Amino acid sequence: MTPASPALAHAQTSSLVAKLWNYCNVLRDNGLSTIEYVEQLSYLLFLKMADEIVSDPFTEEEARAVVPAEYDWQSLVRLKGIDLEVHYRKTLEALAKNPGTTLGTIFAKSQNRITEPALLEKLVVELIGKEDWTIQGTDLKGDAYEGLLARGAEDTKTGAGQYFTPRALIDAMVDVMQPGPEDTITDPACGTGGFLIAAHSYIRKHHMQHLSREQRLALGSGKIWGNELVTGTARLAAMNMLLHGIGDADGESLITVGDALADKPQRHASLILANPPFGKKSAITIVGTDGKAEKEDISYERDDFRATTTNKQLNFLQHIMSQLEMNGRAAVVLPDNVLFEGGAGEKVRRRLLEEFDLHTILRLPTGIFYAGGVKANVLFFEKKPPRSGGAHNTSKLWVYDFRTAKHFTLKQHPLTRAALDEFVEAYLPGKPRSERVESVRFKSFDYDELIARDKVNLDIKWMKDPALDDADSLLPPEVIAQEIVEDLQAALSEFAAIAEALGGEVSADTDAIEPTESG
Repeated sequence: MTPASPALAHAQTSSLVAKLWNYCNVLRDNGLSTIEYVEQLSYLLFLKMADEIVSDPFTEEEARAVVPAEYDWQSLVRLKGIDLEVHYRKTLEALAKNPGTTLGTIFAKSQNRITEPALLEKLVVELIGKEDWTIQGTDLKGDAYEGLLARGAEDTKTGAGQYFTPRALIDAMVDVMQPGPEDTITDPACGTGGFLIAAHSYIRKHHMQHLSREQRLALGSGKIWGNELVTGTARLAAMNMLLHGIGDADGESLITVGDALADKPQRHASLILANPPFGKKSAITIVGTDGKAEKEDISYERDDFRATTTNKQLNFLQHIMSQLEMNGRAAVVLPDNVLFEGGAGEKVRRRLLEEFDLHTILRLPTGIFYAGGVKANVLFFEKKPPRSGGAHNTSKLWVYDFRTAKHFTLKQHPLTRAALDEFVEAYLPGKPRSERVESVRFKSFDYDELIARDKVNLDIKWMKDPALDDADSLLPPEVIAQEIVEDLQAALSEFAAIAEALGGEVSADTDAIEPTESG
């Protein structure tokens, strides 16, 4: 089949998103949130896709029976009214009993939220039933589904935005990391799977024509995987990946569900892309090799961690450092407190500079995440073998300030991939870092400078926003208000960290708003 032109594909995707979204408005009147609607779509999409695979004359015989006949798509379309609703509920219950498979991940703890039989029938017959979800190729349908997820992230009442990383940022991170077909790629807090899908797309775009059939199959059946704490979000990730051609409907699930911090990683990766959940406190305390433990209801030990802390981001950073294979590389979104917090934070930063090559930090602007109060950075680092004589592996850290004098909002002035072009060019992906050139926004710092800073503080800033001095360049009131709120929340988080370090009790109310897991 001849692929559609980019303009036509975009138009088709936009049309399909609009169609699905308009029906979401109907269901919202029936009491469904956006994410609940996308969940229901996921169940029905899976059943419809499985039916298309069965109906395809080119499908191999042994690959046909994805869903038992008594619960397949055809068993739904021949029913109406209350009979359809009852059978749909039984179908969800039955298909949830397939742990460890893509089928099981998508239907885990599934429930029917569409209580009006007429609405369910319209969804089955008109919206899902009239589309060919596998015949048209993965990009169109996958992009349409991802478009729904993006819209769902705007649903602030349900907190859905915490699972969604801006696609422009994901694409820029993937572009500089340049994933290849030999990479094993993971995200330990994958949200809806955005990083994993972008990495797969990059490999398809740049390498697919040179891959053997075995390499292409391996790319979609295990070399890319993720973990997600929340069952419902893992469902969205598994469906998102399936629609983008990653994984098999009846194969082993590429998304595991559970607390990534609970155990040492069982499998290592050559590339980790992640945006772990923000927030000061963790529900579980990690006990590191320093033997310290906080007074929490639950605690567990990780002998691969060097520092004990209740700070989730520091623990995720330590987990990622452990999960990287030797000479592996990582790009991780982390809040400012990881760069300046004392105690455990200082220990982790020292280890990062000494045992890893922390070569680049991208300081992100505010206003790009779906939840407010976020001041974040992307840390780029590589895991290196120990050097003789105990020498440090980081020689020079490059910091790109994409925050100062950069102002974005989610609707009026959203972040675009083009806005990150200068950073990507300055990064020099695929070229020696010795060829990098300093600029107004891009500065380098030697190891000795970094290690001499108070508490090895890596929250490095040198630029000043001209809008602060020039009355003629004042920002719109909504942007000023947003940045005041974010400054206050960041300051509150910093004071909370100081209080905790001094042994004080910190209320959970001082936590920053938890905005993002990857995806």
